[in-house]
Amino acid sequence: MKINEKKDSVRQAVERILDNYLETNKHRKTPERYAILNAVYSTEGHFTLDELGAKLSQDYKFPVSRATLYNTLNLFMELRLVIRHRFQGTTKYEACYEGENHCHQICTVCGKVTEVKAPEITEAINQLHLKRFRKDGFTLYIYGICSSCQGAITRKSKRVLAP
Repeated sequence: MKINEKKDSVRQAVERILDNYLETNKHRKTPERYAILNAVYSTEGHFTLDELGAKLSQDYKFPVSRATLYNTLNLFMELRLVIRHRFQGTTKYEACYEGENHCHQICTVCGKVTEVKAPEITEAINQLHLKRFRKDGFTLYIYGICSSCQGAITRKSKRVLAP
């Protein structure tokens, strides 16, 4: 399956999940909810509430209030369409319909977040048997110092120690 076909397939699946929830719970199918869903699923990686709002205004010409964004993302989290991360004092969100198992490395100096492929960790957690608990997915955070910050620290310490 090509990348665009897969994205369209995922987008249709998440729209069906939202449709079913709204119909079952007798909620309105507002254009705002669907615009936000499309913006979320067309965003690569992590995003803040403000970044999502800017994307909606800029790319979709569909400005929505901060309260609408916040409430809609809470609904999407309840439906397991979005996951919330708290990185170094910043709240970021991420689409999670597929591939919800992943690891992040977070620099404690600059706050840069990168995803890490770790099949060994995924396999270990998949094999983990927990009592009276059904695993749905996981996210792992690994804290440390990125190479850019480490290089800057090393250069700074050399300048301080130089005669």
